[in-house]
Amino acid sequence: MEKEGKYMETYKAKVVKDDSNHFIELSLKQDKLKISMTDDVPNDIKDVFNQLIVHLKSDHFNFQLEDVGTDLYSQIATEYIKQLNDDLTAVYKELEHHGLLNKIST
Repeated sequence: MEKEGKYMETYKAKVVKDDSNHFIELSLKQDKLKISMTDDVPNDIKDVFNQLIVHLKSDHFNFQLEDVGTDLYSQIATEYIKQLNDDLTAVYKELEHHGLLNKIST
């Protein structure tokens, strides 16, 4: 896969249940990030987005939701991932425009 911004990596996302809580789990290479769908924890979401921005500086990527069910959490996660992918692309373009991407020597 070329790494010149023409192609982007696609990482996996899935809805996971932990006791009575539901999360969107984002898998990035060796990191797994979780966004709660049942608890309102703005600082946790902010931390996840900060980590995503750090990864974006080195790699243009998006997410694809796996095992999409028909339950409400899966449907919400589908829309969330669509919006997240749009936001990631917009942030990547801004980082690129301002020269803030990590250059990878080949």
